This record gives sequence, structure tokens and C-alpha cells, in this order.
Amino acid sequence: MTLELTTDVLVVGGGPAATWAALKAAEEGASVVLADKGYCGTSGATASGGTGVWYVAPSQEAREAAMASREALGGYLADRRWMARVLDETYDRINELASAGRYPFPVGPDGTPLRNGLQGPEYMRRQRIRVRRAGVTILDHSPVTELLTSVDGAVAGAAGHQRQADRPFRVRAGAVVLATGGCAFLSKALGCNVNTGDGALFAAEVGAELSGMEFSNAYGIAPEHTSVTKTAFYNYATFYRADGSVLEGAGSQRGRSVIARTLLSEKVFCKLDLADEAARKAMRLAQPNFFLTFDRLGVDPFTDPFSVTLLAEGTVRGTGGIRIVDDGCATTVPGLYAAGDAATRELICGGFTGGGSHNAAWAISSGSWSGRAAARFARSLGRGARRVQAAGGAGLRPTGKGSHVDVAEVVRTVQAEVLPYDKNYLRHGDVLREALTVLDGAWASMRSVEAVGTATLPARQAAAMVAHARWMYTSALVRNESRGMAKRLDHPELDPSQHHRITSGGLDEVWARPEAVVA
Repeated sequence: MTLELTTDVLVVGGGPAATWAALKAAEEGASVVLADKGYCGTSGATASGGTGVWYVAPSQEAREAAMASREALGGYLADRRWMARVLDETYDRINELASAGRYPFPVGPDGTPLRNGLQGPEYMRRQRIRVRRAGVTILDHSPVTELLTSVDGAVAGAAGHQRQADRPFRVRAGAVVLATGGCAFLSKALGCNVNTGDGALFAAEVGAELSGMEFSNAYGIAPEHTSVTKTAFYNYATFYRADGSVLEGAGSQRGRSVIARTLLSEKVFCKLDLADEAARKAMRLAQPNFFLTFDRLGVDPFTDPFSVTLLAEGTVRGTGGIRIVDDGCATTVPGLYAAGDAATRELICGGFTGGGSHNAAWAISSGSWSGRAAARFARSLGRGARRVQAAGGAGLRPTGKGSHVDVAEVVRTVQAEVLPYDKNYLRHGDVLREALTVLDGAWASMRSVEAVGTATLPARQAAAMVAHARWMYTSALVRNESRGMAKRLDHPELDPSQHHRITSGGLDEVWARPEAVVA
């Protein structure tokens, strides 16, 4: 028996952006349903660890410094107006979290609250409580597998399958917010295995566009054989070769490609030996889960060398995602909004990762804006019922005669093209074109899949990852230069004539084109 629900706003996802969207939609007087692939409050990248927050006091000097700090890294593709909006909204919402959410922010020696960091588990536990108290209906373990559209093409809800109840569900909604996270290609980066790019696939299936998908090759530094990617801590690291000599040029922010090249032929080690005693104490307080593995092994990361690896984080820490077209985070499709890592973060980060800090601020801000805007859009429709139709394709409805496809093998095929450093991180046009040929074949395979019941989730995740990879590499081939994180070995210099964003889309036929940056 299908679970049928009707609501004003449907939020897809369960992380920070989703919970802020649900809260702000409810504050607008909308009825809200939130559907999470996992358990809202515990799933996703934020709930599994801690994060910094781009929280800056409202002084002109401090805000100016904050906005200028990463513009060059991002290839000057960020937008100052959007930066200022995010700084304003994040400041207000973090203060709200302290007052209404009673989040226990630490206090400095002078009594000043320290609000530029969050412990993910506690943050998301309180967000779930707040969402429930706001009257939001939460559907846990209920992955959405496709959007619903009305006859005029507007998004009108979504459908999926409840894993624990083993039943399909369908939610008719006046508006939908996609806050499903980015795509890390099941790389085993901590908290990212729910981030398979589902929202981007759903959006593309109804005609939405994406932006910045070439900025999608983020790799986080992690101790070898672990999943914890707290890259900011490696600003205190010295990197070494196996023989103990210093690996020249290696670093967290500007020298990760040196690490990647070296890992292709030998192990890389490091020590966090640049951290003084005060920094060491602050690091343990801010990110205790980072030290768990070291403590269990009896390793002191500040004095003992340990081997490291790079884990793909794709568009979770990259900046590409669904294109947004107004201050309410609307997409190019009526009734559809995007927030958090599902949406492009170019507007505040340009072409370089915002890391946890900027991405956390973007999740808070875009979630709040999209929730409010979605509620207002739903209210404008009135209460009349709309006829809806399902929009899902690859993995659900074959274009021809259905055939058996090993979905797990499709995932392995995608991973073989996007996880290796010498394909995705150290990019070259010839390699990208060869990878696209393989990925196009994987997409054709997924178009013949007809999954039902519990099989729909892995099938749709596989389709989303294939689509994501094709948008990434197609966009990367349009940017014939090195800008932000989108480095090209065959075009190693920044080209001033390519100071533009790149939009993309399409499914069977993928496209990408330059889009002027509005000053």
C-alpha cells in the first residue's frame, strides 16, 4: 500500500540545509514534509563530525577581510553581493541556534561566545528537535527516487520508497526543496555515503540546469585506511616521503596536487608538527573524532609520522551543483528550489572549495532562503489539486526493452573513472574524453534498467553518479584553462578570457556552455 501525503512544501534531505529549509518554511505558515534517505539528524557529512562556520562579526573591516580571503583561490568567480548575504544570514541563524536552539557554544577566556564552529552530532540532534517542534512531518529512511511534475511542467512533489516499512510513498507538494547533498561517489569519506548526487539527477530530469560542475574534484586528506577528512588540520602538517625527507611543495591548501602525484608511486607521511601547544588543545576540542584512531593506535599525530591518502569528496566539498537563479534559491524549473551542497556554491566560493566553514554557512543560508521562498510559492498556488506525473527515468523506466544490468558493476565503472588521482584530480583533456566514452556507455546501460521496490535506491544512486560524472567531465572540457580547483595538465595557466561560469545539463545528451559572470 502506497503512503500518500499532501503538503505545501516537501524538503528532500536531512542535513543542515534540509532542516533549516523545513524550519523556515514552517515559520512561513506552510505545512512541511521532510524526507530523508537516512535518519534525519544522524546521516550526512555534518552529523558525523564537526565543522567550522563562516561566522563573522558585522563590522565592515571583518566582513571585507572575510570576503577577500578566498577570492583569488576561487578564480574570482564569487559574487560579493551573495557573500554579504550569506554572512548576514549565517550570523543571524547561528545566533538563533544559540538562543532558540540552545546550542552550547563554548566561551573564550574573556567571556565572549565562540560561534565559528559546530559539533556536528549535537548540532544536528538539536536541529531535528527543532524541526519536529515546528510541526514538520519527518519521513526517516525514506529515500526519494524521483520528482513529480504537474501538466504545466512545474514540480509538484516526489515519490520514493520507505526502506524500513518496505512500501512506496508519494508526496504531493506545492513546492520542493532539494537539499540532498553533493556527490562523493561512495568513496568512503566520513558521512558521505548518502551523498550520491541524487538531487542533481532529479533536477535534471525535470529540465533544471547545473553550474560549476568542473569544480568537482575535491579530495580530502585522511590518514591511510581511515575515513576522517579534516583537511584544515593539515595546515599544521609537514609532509614526508617514505625515506623521511620532506616532500617539497606539499600542503593542505596549495600543495595537494604534489601529494596526489607522489601517491601515484609511493606512500606519503606527515606529522602535525607545526601546531603549538595551544593549537593542539584547540584541535582536540574542536574535532575530537579526528583523534580517535590515533589514540587507539597509540600514535601521537603531532610527533609521530603517519601515512596519508586522499579521498574523493566530489561536489560535497567542491562547488558545483544545481544552478540557482534568484535570491530564494529557485532553480530554472518552477516550484523547485535547491540548497546546501546540492546547489552550486560558486556564488560565495568561486571555483575553489569552501571547505566546512563556507559550505556550512551556505547550507544554513540557502536552506533558510529556499524554505521561505518555497512556502511563498506554494501559498501562491492556492489549494486546488493538481494532476501529477512521475519524472524519473534511468534506473526506473527503461527507454526500450528492459534488460538485466549489474548495478553494482555500473558503480564500480563510475568509480574507476572518477576516484583515481590521475584521471579526476590531475586532469588532462585526452584522459577526460576517454573517461566520457566509458561513462556514456554506463549511462546507456542504466537507461535499460527497470528497478522496483527496494532495488530502486541503488539503481537511482548508480544513475545519479553516472550523470554527475558526465556533467563534471563535459564541463571540465569546456574550461580550457586552470582556474580554482579545475586544474588541467594540458592547459596549466589561467586564461583571463575564460572568466565565466559554465552551466550544464542534459541526460542522454549532455551539454555545457559558458555563462557570463554578472559583476
